Formats: sequence, structure tokens, C-alpha cells
Amino acid sequence: MEIKELNHEAVLSNLPDRDPWGHKGTFGKVLLLCGSRGFTGAAYLAAMGALRTGAGLVFLGVPESIYAIEAVKLNEPVVFPLPDQDGILSAQAVPEIVKRLPQMDAVLVGCGLGQSEGTLAVVKAVLENAQCPVVLDADGINVLAAHKDILRGRSGSTILTPHHGEFARFGGSIGPDRMASAAQYAREWNSIVLLKGHETCITDGETGYINRTGNPGMATGGSGDALAGIIVSFLGQGIPPLEAAACGAWLHGAAGDLCAKELGQYGMLPTDMLLRLPRLLK
Repeated sequence: MEIKELNHEAVLSNLPDRDPWGHKGTFGKVLLLCGSRGFTGAAYLAAMGALRTGAGLVFLGVPESIYAIEAVKLNEPVVFPLPDQDGILSAQAVPEIVKRLPQMDAVLVGCGLGQSEGTLAVVKAVLENAQCPVVLDADGINVLAAHKDILRGRSGSTILTPHHGEFARFGGSIGPDRMASAAQYAREWNSIVLLKGHETCITDGETGYINRTGNPGMATGGSGDALAGIIVSFLGQGIPPLEAAACGAWLHGAAGDLCAKELGQYGMLPTDMLLRLPRLLK
């Protein structure tokens, strides 16, 4: 398998030019299904990760019970409520979600979503109906653990972004060669795997990228939500799925490295990383 490594110049070369005649619809329409009661920050960080990396239109669907919180926190995304049960999306949200899918260039499901039968219904509906690339993160991965076969039949690309625990719950086994473990799983389940951790591995089973940006100060709640938002933004702008995931990992880590240099690893936050993303995209 070919193993590649990105640098800043290579990441910028993967980004599409900003058409001077373009408009907000030109630069990617992305749908995010994130958040639950007690996890409102996950939806916020994912949405801002997408916006800070160039997405033209970000639609954020959240459980109705947290809609008011997200609507106050977020000015730029189009935030809309979806039916929920006990603060987690319910199966009644599926028709509204499916109705929106044809207009989207990419979809993210899972950040802070919670685990329930409703979550599973939403994840399955997206995978079965979305023709565009889909990013599965966090609980989007967890609820699908017993229903992985749906991935084999997908016509669109699927990016899985597990940390080690989620990878194990999804049936993956990490050997001494993390890239080989991720690649085997990518081939088995017709997906691109972004295996988080020190020197994150990103692979479609044939080609792999090792990411060497990032530091331990990023090991805090919400960091992965921002990463997922960056990846779905790049997908929505037309970057090929493997490169979207790899560039997202590099940029996320590089923003973390800026934070560590300027603020120190102990005090840095995911919101600090979001604020530094534009400096890396100039």
C-alpha cells in the first residue's frame, strides 16, 4: 500500500479555488446531524469547524429540545429542530432528514448525537438515501456497530472517524501496524477510515496518509467534533473523500500546534483551534 504524508503546501493545493463569480451555494451545502441534551457543544463545534474552513451553507439539524440553545449560540449556520425523545433524535426525524438529502453535497452524522433506536434510524436513513459523501463520527459509528453490512451497499463514499475505543466497538482490531489495521477495515467495509490518535492514519485500503501534526493538548472533549466539521466542509467543496479526510486531519492538528505554541497545551481549547484555522488557509 502506498503511504503518503501531507505538508502545508500540499493541503493548500488540494483546496479548490474560490470562484470570484461564486455564491454561498457554490462553496458546498452540507448537512450536520449532531447534538443531544447535555451535548450541545458537539453540534456547535462541528458546525463552526465547517464554517471556518470554507463551507458555503451549513445546515444543522438538532433535537427540538436543544434547538433554542443552538440557535442562540450559532449565527451563521441554518439551525433547524427535529423531533426527539428524551433529548435524542427520534425516528420521527427521518422524513425531514431524507427530504433534505438530495440538496446536499455532503453529510455529517454523529457528533454528540447519543445512542438510541432513534439515532440508529437516523444513521441508517442517511446511509441508505444519501448519494453524496457521508461522515460518520462518534455515536454515528457506535450505533451502527451491529448493522455494518449497510456500508457495503453504499454507492456514495463513507468516512469513518473512530478513536481506538470506537474502532474496537465497531469490530476493528488494532495491531502493531495501525495503518495496516485501518486499511484492512476500510477494505472490508467499503469505507475510508480515519483512525485517530498519535500520528492519525487515514486510508481507503489502497492508499494511506499518516498525519504528523497535532499534540496532546488536543486530547480534550470537542476536538473530534471540530475535525468532523472540517472534513464535511472539504467534502462539500468537492475535495475527493480520501484527501478531504487527510487534509482535515492535517489542518486540525496544525491548528492545535498553533494553540500549543501560543497558549500552551494545558489551557488550549477546541474553540481556540477554530479561531486559528483561517490563518492556515491564507
